[in-house]
Amino acid sequence: MQRFVQLALDFLTGPEPVPQPRPPAPVARPRPDAPPAEPLNQVFQPGTWHHPRANRLLRLDSCEVAYEFKRGKRRTIGLSVGPDGLSVSAPRWTPVGEVEALLHDKAGWVLEKLRRARERAGELERSRTVWADGAELDFLGQRLRLMLDPAHGFAQVGAVLEPAADGPGTLRLGLAGNASEAQIRDAAQAWLMRQAKRVFAERLDLFAPQLGVRYEKLRLSSAGTRWGSASADGTIRLNWRLIHLRMDMVDYVVVHELSHLRHMDHSPQFWDVVASVMPDHIERRKALKRAAVPLGE
Repeated sequence: MQRFVQLALDFLTGPEPVPQPRPPAPVARPRPDAPPAEPLNQVFQPGTWHHPRANRLLRLDSCEVAYEFKRGKRRTIGLSVGPDGLSVSAPRWTPVGEVEALLHDKAGWVLEKLRRARERAGELERSRTVWADGAELDFLGQRLRLMLDPAHGFAQVGAVLEPAADGPGTLRLGLAGNASEAQIRDAAQAWLMRQAKRVFAERLDLFAPQLGVRYEKLRLSSAGTRWGSASADGTIRLNWRLIHLRMDMVDYVVVHELSHLRHMDHSPQFWDVVASVMPDHIERRKALKRAAVPLGE
């Protein structure tokens, strides 16, 4: 597909200047040939958004969007933008032309979501921890610095936290100074997961009576796209990486999943249950969406 870029330059001219005598032209000196000009369609590339499982291609405004298209048992066309790009789900009977007409109608929304998803992916990549002595990470919204302790002079298994009144606390890991990145990561994450199970259980026990529900099991999750889930059998799954975030965001996810034990949907009645113990849940939800925690770390 050819792309054309039109450059328009407007010049405002005044009175003709008075000609001035010109000095003799300098003698031309040989110089190496200049490289050929680069084609404009290679310099000015429009935005491109390619889903890794794309099976359809569409041009929205000046952008080329390759999206994943699926059909299934549903009543309406669904648009979803995630880290991979745009996914579109449609009923089996919906013509492709109707799907593309909707995409053109929602082009502004789709392109803005794709832009934000790309920005967030960049933020997450920059926030990934390089696992080494002195690396920093977040624990319940507070910075911690990793310190390798070959002497392992503490009673706790694997690691111990030394809080600090001012500045980052210290997480001592019982590892040799030449420990590999994988060993440091595994030791730190094992400690984080133990803390996650302890903290999540405490918060579930706090909010379940207030919501009038009873959960049966707590399981830690490593899902790449979800903070939590609830099952009809009373099992609550919470992503262990929540332990990186502030307690107000942890509590929002806990209350959200416990409220599903009353309503297994996102109906107005469900949100009424959430609001009954957390009136500011909308603000907490927005803060959670802005949190740059690498779910796939």
